[in-house]
Amino acid sequence: MKWNDFTVTVPASTANLGPGFDSIGLALDLHMTIHVSENPVWIVEYADEEYRHLPSSSDNLIVQTAKKVAQKYGQQLPSAKLLIETDIPLGRGLGSSASAIAGGIELADCLLGLKIPMQEKVRIGTEMEGHPDNISASLLGGATISYANGEELAVVHVPKVDIGIIILVPQEVFLTSESRGLLPEKLDYKEAVSSSAAANVVSAAIARGDWQTAGRMMEKDEFHEPYRKAKFPGFDEIRSVCRKAGAYGVAISGAGPSLFVMTEKGKEHRLSEILSKQFTHYECLLTKPSESGIKSVQTVL
Repeated sequence: MKWNDFTVTVPASTANLGPGFDSIGLALDLHMTIHVSENPVWIVEYADEEYRHLPSSSDNLIVQTAKKVAQKYGQQLPSAKLLIETDIPLGRGLGSSASAIAGGIELADCLLGLKIPMQEKVRIGTEMEGHPDNISASLLGGATISYANGEELAVVHVPKVDIGIIILVPQEVFLTSESRGLLPEKLDYKEAVSSSAAANVVSAAIARGDWQTAGRMMEKDEFHEPYRKAKFPGFDEIRSVCRKAGAYGVAISGAGPSLFVMTEKGKEHRLSEILSKQFTHYECLLTKPSESGIKSVQTVL
């Protein structure tokens, strides 16, 4: 088979949006770009310093994912050189691992010509990631509301999300495994019912484009934020400042440590100025939802 170099681009994502724990995801306009070229052995090179400590050969997560997909389809994966450029902060709750897994699925699909249906890509990614929120958003783009229990997968896709976004990014890395270790083994029944109701309203509000309601209900979580927020400096104060400034809402981005601020489109720049002055521990990253999910393009010479 004739080799053609190609490029895979996959967006970052934020997850949960408060009570939509392990279910709601939103693709962000921050991207990982994987340039794929022919090579006799696996080589993975990162253009960005933050990522250069990651494995540089076949033990890289992207390559490992691609190999698992090839094995699933009974195929032998050819080796390649991957040059990766990314503006997704690593280990900050913005779906960097889900982006890598999505990239690996697409890599295998392109190298082997598998033509995997998107629903199956989401299923494979969910099995590897352990939950569907980030992976579905990175693959599909827009907002996703998902259910997965190991046997059944259901995803509702909302392609267009018309909001402004600020991500407050601290210097510290906070591993998802460490963050999950803060959660209780059991929840009070009334708290679970309350958070479930809030998640239902967030989902419906996203589908209707009612961002005021989505933001208000986003702050009603009792599934995980009460147990995690102490790790994030100034969380309650940031939420209060954003509310006074007219933002829709604030939530922990995924497992943290970044915070997700949702506001009216066009007002994110002014709000960012306010937050930058008051909360110097965080970098304000202005972004927006990504309507496009993962995509691959053959390199044209």
